[in-house]
Amino acid sequence: MEAILELRRITKKFASSGSEALRDIDLDVYSGEMLGLIGESGSGKTTLLRLIAGLESPTRGSIKLKDRLIVGDNTFVPPEKREIGMVFQEYALFPHMTVEQNVIYGLHKMEKTAARKRMFEVLEWVNLAELSNRYAHELSGGQQQRAALARALAPSPSIILLDEPFSNLDGVLKDQMREELHTILKTSGTTAVFVTHDTLDALSVADRLALLKDGQLQQIGNPKELYEKPGNLYTASFLGKINQIKGRCTHSGIVSDFGTFPVCQGLREGREVLIAIRPENISLQSRICTDLKGEIIHTSFQGDHLLVHLKPLVGESQNRIIFKMPSAYRIKIGEVVGFKIETENLIVFDADPSLGN
Repeated sequence: MEAILELRRITKKFASSGSEALRDIDLDVYSGEMLGLIGESGSGKTTLLRLIAGLESPTRGSIKLKDRLIVGDNTFVPPEKREIGMVFQEYALFPHMTVEQNVIYGLHKMEKTAARKRMFEVLEWVNLAELSNRYAHELSGGQQQRAALARALAPSPSIILLDEPFSNLDGVLKDQMREELHTILKTSGTTAVFVTHDTLDALSVADRLALLKDGQLQQIGNPKELYEKPGNLYTASFLGKINQIKGRCTHSGIVSDFGTFPVCQGLREGREVLIAIRPENISLQSRICTDLKGEIIHTSFQGDHLLVHLKPLVGESQNRIIFKMPSAYRIKIGEVVGFKIETENLIVFDADPSLGN
């Protein structure tokens, strides 16, 4: 695939704090893809977006857009000359302008007839053509977002940047806008980079994810890869609930307080490890005919499923396991149950992260 945007060794140090907000970031964005920048508050994702947009300058590193150097080697192309569209978190629509006027604002270099034709073209993409004469305050949150997207798309930018595009929307509207945004950008063939801290936004919309922590990239890959095969415990826990069970490798498997997990993955006998497994990859056994078992200590109703909490049968271990069950299932607190897992769903990490995975 062709990289439309290339970031190399991007580092940003703020003089006010003296700390590095980003450190040695290498990242490619491919033509036509939607890349999600994810991470906790303070991870550096918004800073990285602002560096791409030209709203900040890196301390070190280079950025190329369509093989054109826009940052680096004494080069800094200003934002308005980068052919980059930006949709801000608060949408930043001009309140004194209609939707039509907002969209056509960025087309002042085009001939008037061509500009109006382009304006209506992008309004059709975002399904706002019939609302072109409304002002921002007359639009719903989702309509304001689509108007801001239309304004960013109108000049045919090389890439669109979106800062927390769903953060101002309620749950139902957010679900709708995820689908609409994905459809609009794919239909128009637009390359996009968006920032979010919401894992569901990231998993459901992005073609690839780049997870940041403390200014460093943790892992890059498609959502399924990061969710099912995380490269470290931080990635695993950031993207959803995951059980972390302490164990020790033996010739027969990984021995834990819940029993022996039938996997060693060629690990050294006696090695202390953490077993990571998603709640949905654990299934209850109708009979206790498995070496893996625990006592039910708590259930949490989640609508379409229950979250069931288990503790080991012996000892004072703080190890706990959570797994999902159908809401209609009847269980009792204090009941002893067996469970099973598929070995391909297990991920094993060193108990001491300094040793590597």
